[in-house]
Amino acid sequence: MAEDKVVLVGVDGSPESLEAVDWAVDRAACSGWRVHILCAYSLPSFTTASLDGGYAALDDSAVRSGAEAVVNEAVARAQGRGVTVTSSLETGDPAGVLVDLSADATLAVVGTRGGGGFADRLLGTVSSALPAHSRCPAVVVPRHTEGSAFTPVRRIIVGVDGSDSARKALSWAVREAEAWGAELTAIAAVPMASGAGALAWLPAAVDREQVLTDVRSGLDRAIAEATEGHPDVVVRRHALDGNAAELLSEFSTAVDLVVVGSRGRGGFSGLLLGSVSQGVLSHASCPIMVVPARTREKDVRVGRTQTTPWSRA
Repeated sequence: MAEDKVVLVGVDGSPESLEAVDWAVDRAACSGWRVHILCAYSLPSFTTASLDGGYAALDDSAVRSGAEAVVNEAVARAQGRGVTVTSSLETGDPAGVLVDLSADATLAVVGTRGGGGFADRLLGTVSSALPAHSRCPAVVVPRHTEGSAFTPVRRIIVGVDGSDSARKALSWAVREAEAWGAELTAIAAVPMASGAGALAWLPAAVDREQVLTDVRSGLDRAIAEATEGHPDVVVRRHALDGNAAELLSEFSTAVDLVVVGSRGRGGFSGLLLGSVSQGVLSHASCPIMVVPARTREKDVRVGRTQTTPWSRA
């Protein structure tokens, strides 16, 4: 998909998913990318005594008709804004479908879980599952309490901790700042102040200001590497004493996008979000981009040709 950049956005009919469409369209417009709107649904089944413990499936037509209405509403909202828009319906678990397709998307965008009824049956736990499993950066657009759409991205903050995951997040944050024409601030948090802090075991004789100075030095090196080839991006940087998730969540009230790494380490643990990304997703006030730690891999299984909804005729 190197030649066809696609922002994949999952919809479920909720106001939150429509805000996700708005964000996806704005982002695609920044770089001339395409938006693909997708609604995935699965048919529930139920037991019936008349079938002696067997299962009966609900009629597909009613659920599919509802899903079509969801997609049509989202497409109508996205059209007329200078971005190519495609759409599709897919059967299957919504989280699983989006995760599978994320391997060939540039970004995947979803809103937070809807408020009930048909929307909940479709979206379910997608807003938590997608960032943990996605093969491309995933953006979660939280519920906007004031009822209005999020503004275009003008201020971005990224959490950096020296890990490979954080370096990837910083690189993506630089690209986002360049695309949006936004201000970028990198934050390195060092929890030293309280007895519960991760570095509270440091002896009193240790110069904690020197620790922060060393962290700033490492942050400077990471920023220099990430901004190579992006001369127009200026990155502000701060090394702060505090909890990373709490600081980023607090800063999210004053910025338009928070970028974090997933911190997965492979195997089962690699499927889970780290405490910082999970904490920010739970409490942030603005859209959150979670950059996966693992590199996307092409599907090279013998006998299978990888297809996506946007590549079909």
